[in-house]
Amino acid sequence: MEVTDIGNKEEGKVWHRKPTPGKSVLATVVRTVQQNKTVRFLHVAFDTTGDSFLAGDHHGNIYFFDISRNRFRLVQRTGQACTALAFSLRRTTEFLVALVDHTIKCFDKDTKQLVSWMRGHEGAVTSISVHSSGRYAITTSSDTAQLWDLDTFQRKRKLNIRQSVGIQKVFFLPLSNTILSCFSDDSIFAWESDTLFCRYQLPVPDSGPRIFYKAFAVTRDGKSLAAGGRSNLLHLWCLESQQLVRVIQMPSQVRTVRQLEFLPDSFDGGASQTLGVLSQDGVMRFINIHTCKLLFHMGSVDEAITAVAVGPNGRHIAAIMDSGSINIYSAQSLTQDLNKPLPSRVAVVSGGGAGHDFSNIKMKVRSEAIRPARRSGRGTQVKILRPPAGSSAEDKENELPAGLNKKRLVALLKAFGEFPAKYRMFVWKSLLCLPENHAAYSSLTDKGLHSAFLTLQDKYPIKSHKLQRGLQRVLSALAHWAAIFAEVEYLPLLSFPFVKLFQNNPMLCFEVVATVIVNWCQHWFEYFPNPPLNILSMAENILGHHDKELLQHLMDCGITSQLYVWPLLETMFSEVLTRDEWLRLFDNVFSNHPSFLLMACVAYIISCREPLLLCSQKKDFEYFFHHRNNLDVGAMIKEAYRITGSTPAAIHPRTLLSDFTPLTSGQYPIFNQYPEFIVEFQSRERERIRLQEMEYLKEREELSALRADFVRRQAEEKAYYAQQELLQKAEEQRRNILAQEEEKLAQQRTKLTAMKRELKVKELHLLDATRRRFLKHQQDLQASQIQRLDQEISRKMDQREQETAAAVQELEVRQMELEVQRKRLEQDLLKKQERVGRELEEEVQLKMRAAERADETGPEQLHGAESNPQALEESLAEAYQLGLESDWQREVLGRLQQVEAEQERKRNLLAELQRKSLAEEEKLAHTMREVAGRKWDEVMNSRAELQEQRLAWSTADTAKGVNTATARSSAAPQRQESASMVCLNSTSPSGSSSTSFSLDRGRALLDSSERELLKEIRELRQKLAARARESTSPSSPSVPTPSSVS
Repeated sequence: MEVTDIGNKEEGKVWHRKPTPGKSVLATVVRTVQQNKTVRFLHVAFDTTGDSFLAGDHHGNIYFFDISRNRFRLVQRTGQACTALAFSLRRTTEFLVALVDHTIKCFDKDTKQLVSWMRGHEGAVTSISVHSSGRYAITTSSDTAQLWDLDTFQRKRKLNIRQSVGIQKVFFLPLSNTILSCFSDDSIFAWESDTLFCRYQLPVPDSGPRIFYKAFAVTRDGKSLAAGGRSNLLHLWCLESQQLVRVIQMPSQVRTVRQLEFLPDSFDGGASQTLGVLSQDGVMRFINIHTCKLLFHMGSVDEAITAVAVGPNGRHIAAIMDSGSINIYSAQSLTQDLNKPLPSRVAVVSGGGAGHDFSNIKMKVRSEAIRPARRSGRGTQVKILRPPAGSSAEDKENELPAGLNKKRLVALLKAFGEFPAKYRMFVWKSLLCLPENHAAYSSLTDKGLHSAFLTLQDKYPIKSHKLQRGLQRVLSALAHWAAIFAEVEYLPLLSFPFVKLFQNNPMLCFEVVATVIVNWCQHWFEYFPNPPLNILSMAENILGHHDKELLQHLMDCGITSQLYVWPLLETMFSEVLTRDEWLRLFDNVFSNHPSFLLMACVAYIISCREPLLLCSQKKDFEYFFHHRNNLDVGAMIKEAYRITGSTPAAIHPRTLLSDFTPLTSGQYPIFNQYPEFIVEFQSRERERIRLQEMEYLKEREELSALRADFVRRQAEEKAYYAQQELLQKAEEQRRNILAQEEEKLAQQRTKLTAMKRELKVKELHLLDATRRRFLKHQQDLQASQIQRLDQEISRKMDQREQETAAAVQELEVRQMELEVQRKRLEQDLLKKQERVGRELEEEVQLKMRAAERADETGPEQLHGAESNPQALEESLAEAYQLGLESDWQREVLGRLQQVEAEQERKRNLLAELQRKSLAEEEKLAHTMREVAGRKWDEVMNSRAELQEQRLAWSTADTAKGVNTATARSSAAPQRQESASMVCLNSTSPSGSSSTSFSLDRGRALLDSSERELLKEIRELRQKLAARARESTSPSSPSVPTPSSVS
């Protein structure tokens, strides 16, 4: 058999070497990806020719396999797993694929394009059936079936059903327009595909076990229908007469039918006779439906088959294996060596209505007349179902179901120490002779969970919910089977390992536990509710016989058999052994007499004698027998066999325990090996307690009802009063609407005013913050300005001193020049005065003489005066001019004296203001020294030095001003005298007067600039004093900054 790994290839060959003729498996196709991970194939579907098929894998890839051309290629990537495929459409290049998102898509395998996308199902689509014409298709899900037109891809019809009845399958019959719909209640209807008119309904068999149809197959001529389900029975229907013509019983290995497929033949005219039956064990058995003979089979337990597709021409079969690969079989190779089957020795009953008894048409599948097919590679084999005749009596005694022999199994067990893991469950089932009473077990499970195990999870919490439910189900079935099992506290411990082992088959688990209780738990319940003291005494006697020292040690430590034997029995060794060790032990337990379990307990104790001899405390023994220990299970089992063979008959449990007795078939046996009065008493007590609880619950319900009624009435009364209060409040509200409106308006006005006030306050705060920032900025500017002014004052004082010194020197020089000039002028004046005096005397004398002459000569004088008026006017003008000059000089001297007096008064006022400012600054400095502390003292020291310098400068300036005023006052008479002299002597008055005016004018400018500067300094000091007073107030004390120091 050639294995082809397609991997990530998009195309290639199916097989690289041509298959050998006669070989049944042509090729095995697998797909592995990274890290050798296998991608499982899910579905296959043949086309109408039967030489090519489609296969969809778990990743959503659709591959096209052409067997005739030995080619494969990837035709589509859907991105999600498919649930059904169909490849027999009218357009041969198109195919339908149903996806897990409940949609159906149509693709073209050549162009790889999406043709259509059909939606409408709410559940996963399980099957797609295409009409023989390829024009219509039916898609089936668990809740609905829909009919599609594949030309327009529109839905034509939809089948809706009740939720209680599910759809199993809906499909077209070959070569007809009939649709068969099969439901979960085993009802089958036939419909016309055009009108959807119900043509007929197949009668449901009312006798015999129910099959629960799951799988269906129709012959190519559409005349016969095969149906199977959860049973090894197959129903063969004739669709023309609508009657059940045959019931075929498959071998006992078949418990459930998964799939049915007819194998077409070229010469049968469509009436296929070979039916393939795929069962739960993964083997597909092909039988002849007329002779009921097993022809051949495909697959095995190791290589199980999950799904099969048969080509329409019957030449090839594609099977999806449990490993996820695809096996391509040649049907010709499977059937070529088979001879024609012998005619059936059971007559076929045709006819018989639906209500007739079907026991006379039941036939078993036989295989003794069929020769095995020729083996080639991994070819199929024919199994013989009937054992050979002529067995001896001993062999019949050791014969087990399913063709096994107990003697051979025991020999196998002794040789290998355990059964093969793959076949262990099958061997156990045969050793225990489990009857598989489905109906009896269903009657027990139909009673539901027993009340004693409703809260099992509280006492025995299990992480797996599935395992928890399985344990509850098995324990409830045991309690319904025998009442005592509802009272046995250790029953969950005893049953748990078997439940965990058979969790996928609860019926087998129940029968295994029941078989163990009936055989290996004999006499356990005679001392109920106490432990089985008789069984524990047997174990103690056996231990005393084989190891007296160990028993004596246990007795000396006060340890009884209830502590070292009973924990092993009630847990069935599940607490002290691992899974593999436990399975090995029970391989031997189930293969021997029920007394072997007690021998195993004694063997376990003797095998652990060394650590037990070291223990002396009771808690150590309790821990030892409830936890796993280092133990060789093989040695323990050998010790158990040794004890079994060497124990005398007087104390051997075999004499007291019965031989193995399997469960009865059909119905389970009655179990009453327990003190019924105790169980009944406990049952009665439990029933009494239950009734009391029911009465209490009933009374509590009545009390709750009364309380609810009281609460309801109280709520109604409260609601009534509340309604009245609401009405009164409504009336009051209506009366006070206007007042409330006015109040609202007033509140709104108040709120508006408050908002305005808040806005104003915020604005004031902002302005205050801005003002503070501005003041801080101004303080910094003023501090820097004061510093600049101090520097300017110092510079101007230095400049003034320099100018004053220069002016003094210039005045001294000027005074010297003036003194020299004065002396020269005095000399000139004396000379002029003498000359003028002489001239005046002469002129007076002349005028006196002239007057005298005029008096003497009056008219002549008048006439002479009138004749010389010009000379008189000139003399008068000269005299008048001299008077004006003398008046102007006197006025100028008076004004100079007033200006000097005013300057003196201002100097005195400035000195007074300076003294006051110094006093205020002293107060301010004292206050600031109190606040600032030591740092301020240093500042004030420098401040005092600066003030002393300023005071010295001001005193010097005052002294200089006084000296200047004195000099001016002393120089004034001289200037007046000189002025008068000048006025009197008008020869050169311009030089002295211009010099005097330029000196006074420079002095006035200096004084005015000095006054302005002192005024600015005084204003700055006043501002600084006011800010210092604000900063030193008690409400907001602050440390003065250097900028406030002037």
